[in-house]
This record gives sequence, structure tokens and C-alpha cells, in this order.
Amino acid sequence: MNEREPKWTRRKDARPQEIIEAAIDEFVAKGYAHTKLTDVARRAGVVKGTIYRYFETKADLFRAVARHLASENLMAIQNTPGAADVDALTLLPLLLGHVAGKMSDARLPGIVRMVLLEGRMFPDLASVWHDEVIARVAGVLTGAIERGQKAGSIRAGDPALMLFSVMGPMLMGVLFRETFPDSPFAPDLRALGVQHADVLAAGLRV
Repeated sequence: MNEREPKWTRRKDARPQEIIEAAIDEFVAKGYAHTKLTDVARRAGVVKGTIYRYFETKADLFRAVARHLASENLMAIQNTPGAADVDALTLLPLLLGHVAGKMSDARLPGIVRMVLLEGRMFPDLASVWHDEVIARVAGVLTGAIERGQKAGSIRAGDPALMLFSVMGPMLMGVLFRETFPDSPFAPDLRALGVQHADVLAAGLRV
């Protein structure tokens, strides 16, 4: 094995992630319809044919983007010690603080905006985002709510409906900032996450 081989191996292993990161930037900048794999390849520093080694179509590439974003955002919560056992009152400050931090990065709100704007033209786009992101986040939250209800710490109610009370204000804050970035009412997402967690804890607690 010569000295160059490990570098080549690491580079090859890193290519799918580099392509995904480049795709996120292209989707945010141009939207789904106008993103071309040629431009993704150029941004990633590879030839277009390299993309086809890992992703057969642009739709496959977007699915990989959705999986990456979901995993990246859920990993921090799921890797918290005891996260699988805690209820929503414990999990909410962690989750909302993490979401606020990620939403402060323009790329994630940009992808959300793209899905909202182009989901009707490309139904598969919305389906992928639902299955790979929404459903996974919803599963974590509703599971935490159900555990709290069984333990008697969280009031009775439909966990699936409570989910909208949990995430609604954060999504509204993101959309407001995206639509009215210069408004004096555009919220600080981190501060919103902290305050919303306090409000939810009071509202959910038995």
C-alpha cells in the first residue's frame, strides 16, 4: 500500500456526503425544478458521471438530502443519555433548542421553503420530505408525549394533535423570518425555542 492510497480511499468514501452537501446548496439557491445535476457536480468538485454512481436521479439525490437532514437533526436528540425513556417535558427543551439552532442556518429553512413552494408541482418531493423528515421527527415527539401521559406527567390528549402545538410556533417563526427578514417582529429563533419550551411545559403538565 503506497502513501497515497489512504487519501484516495478517504476521498472516495467522502464523495456521497460531498455531493449531498453540494445538492443542499443548489436546492436552496435555485429550487428543485431549476437544480441541475451538472451544477451539483461542479459545486461538489466532481464530474457529472460520479453522481450517477451514487444517485440514479435528482429525486434519489433529494431523498438522500432529506435523510441526511433528518438524521443530522435527530441524532443529537436520540444520542442524549436516556432520550429513549424521557417524556416530552424533558425532551422538549432539548429538541426545540436544537431545532432553533439548525433553523438559524439558512440552508434548512431554505429546503423547507422549497418543499412548500414546489411540493404541488413535484408530489414526490413532498412525499419524500414527509416520509424521511416529518414522520421521523413526529415519531420521536409523539412517543415522548405518550410516555409522559402513561407516567401521569402530561395531560391527556391526542399526541398527534399535540405535535402541532409543539412545532407550530417554531415553523411559523421560520416562515416569518424567511418572508419578512427585515421586520422588527422577526423572532430570534433560539429565544423563541426557549420561551416556547417554557410555555409548553406549563400547558402540557398535569
